[in-house]
Amino acid sequence: MNIDNIVNQQFHGKSFSELVNAPLSCLSGITEQQAAAFAAAGVHTVGDLAKMPVVNYAVAIRALATCEGASSKEQAEECLLDDAVEMTFPASDPISVDSGITRIEVAPDRVDAARDHQGAQAMEAHNEEALRNAEVRSGYLQKDEGGNR
Repeated sequence: MNIDNIVNQQFHGKSFSELVNAPLSCLSGITEQQAAAFAAAGVHTVGDLAKMPVVNYAVAIRALATCEGASSKEQAEECLLDDAVEMTFPASDPISVDSGITRIEVAPDRVDAARDHQGAQAMEAHNEEALRNAEVRSGYLQKDEGGNR
């Protein structure tokens, strides 16, 4: 990171030792009014701000938020996807592959993929209806039917 991007013009080229003792107004984005509010709380320099535990807590929370695991919704979606893959490709189960199991029992509450895999029949019926509707709407444009094309 180029330090000159985060400090004001008059502090460009300063060493980190100088910047740690510089007033908060040296930081880009901190106004004199904001620096005065910090000074009222006993924070006068960049070093004072960096030593505040609450700042360290905020930085830690932000850093850990990026590493956090998936939300419960994302975990549920992942589980559904895993179940769908297992129903479609049962041999992907490493235990059954290693043990030579040739037949996988599907739990009774699972959808029978041979009959209606993920609502395929309903989707096919919807697509056919959409095509019929599109043909009706575009029919008047055909030249043979007195259209204007």
